[in-house]
Amino acid sequence: MSTLQDEIKRLKDSLKQERDELRLQLNLAKAEVRDEWEDLEKDWDKFVGKLQQAGKEAGQTGKEVSETAKKMGEELRSGYQRIKDRLK
Repeated sequence: MSTLQDEIKRLKDSLKQERDELRLQLNLAKAEVRDEWEDLEKDWDKFVGKLQQAGKEAGQTGKEVSETAKKMGEELRSGYQRIKDRLK
């Protein structure tokens, strides 16, 4: 596996853990936070789809897809952090 693929896998695993932890806290969350969570869930689905696409692609196109997936993952992480901050 390439370094970029390793990095994206670690990002995905980390995001999944954050996502699971936040899901547990959402039971007590305000409606506004839940709305933001629902938006992030849609982004999560896109992120996972992009990772699957990257796994099927080869060459330059695959690298571009991987870079896009990495950026999407970083945006998800930022969104998860916003929710964590609001739940405190």
